[in-house]
Amino acid sequence: MAVYFFHLRNSVHVLLDPDGREIDDAGVAAAALAEARAIVAADARSGSIDLNQKIEVEDSGGEVVHRIEFEDAVQVIHRPEAVH
Repeated sequence: MAVYFFHLRNSVHVLLDPDGREIDDAGVAAAALAEARAIVAADARSGSIDLNQKIEVEDSGGEVVHRIEFEDAVQVIHRPEAVH
């Protein structure tokens, strides 16, 4: 297993993951997706979801090995307008 760092970014700020976590190489994408969805869920509880965020996963050498945009992590379903 290797250490990967999950950095949270939006168009203005970055929140760096200083510790990282040990994950099997094959589990990086699933871990990033789960992390993005957990943040979206927490945001929903507060009443505001910012889909203009992403998680960039870096390996211990600082290379970005995976990226997930929040808008790709969830499906937003809009209710169709009622026909009058």
